[in-house]
Amino acid sequence: MRILIMGGTRFIGVYLTKILLEQGHQVTLFNRGNNPAPEGVRVIKGDRTKPEDLKDKLGKENFDAIYDNNGRELSDTQPLVDLFQGRVEKFIYMSSAGVYLKTDQPPHKEGDAVDTKSRHKGKHETEAYLASCAYLPWTSIRPTYIYGSQNYNPLESWFFDRIVHDRPIPIPGHGQHITQLGHVQDLAVAMAKVLDHDAQGQIYNVSGDRYITFDGLARACAVAAGKNPDSLKIVHYDPKQYDFGKRKAFPLRPQHFFCDITKAQQQLSWQPQYDLISGLKEAFHNDYLKSKTSTIDFSVDDEILRNFQT
Repeated sequence: MRILIMGGTRFIGVYLTKILLEQGHQVTLFNRGNNPAPEGVRVIKGDRTKPEDLKDKLGKENFDAIYDNNGRELSDTQPLVDLFQGRVEKFIYMSSAGVYLKTDQPPHKEGDAVDTKSRHKGKHETEAYLASCAYLPWTSIRPTYIYGSQNYNPLESWFFDRIVHDRPIPIPGHGQHITQLGHVQDLAVAMAKVLDHDAQGQIYNVSGDRYITFDGLARACAVAAGKNPDSLKIVHYDPKQYDFGKRKAFPLRPQHFFCDITKAQQQLSWQPQYDLISGLKEAFHNDYLKSKTSTIDFSVDDEILRNFQT
């Protein structure tokens, strides 16, 4: 198939592009050209935030499928949809499980209510728009927390930084909030599976098949880094007692946050291949150790830990 990927040179796009090439698809990337593309991949340089740029550079192009990996707001995706509606067989949108409204009955399922005031509301607004398009065979993917090599979000690396430097791990609350991580390779495989199935108008939660507590995640990262998890010093604190401003003290939202992935498993014939420990080991050895820096800002940690000094 002739496939267009919006973005394609960072994290998810890198994994997805590799899989699609291995499957024999003809892949084109549309991005600003700030990062190198894999050999054999055509790149169209442009700025998706400028509708005229999309029209000028993609208007005469023909694709069988489009992956919109980096559309955050409806204004990002609507011009692309307007350009290709009625002209593609598949339109796969990267949404987020962050659209769900907090619930007393987890895990989140695809039909659950969404939070129209969340920071991911642009994702839901985009999904609603896709559903209103009469001639667009769309599918939406809702991952939870994504991890793995080349992750530009400080998720697993946040824990690795503290573990490698033998520092305490400051965790908000009681440490028993349950969350869910999915490896980026498993996510990319699920995205590619959409091409082989009738997924029109469907939304899929995609993540790992196990849940974990915040404290458990810290210990899992220690195991991945070759440390004794029992040697960790985990410090629980009340985030309401601090004013961090725009500084981020912890990489996960302090609440239960996990999803049911049964629908994707059944309808896409997909199964995560990474358990959390093996995925974290992959991220630690193949990425973190090669890119770690000695200039890590622990000032927020120090502010928290001052209240626990004896």
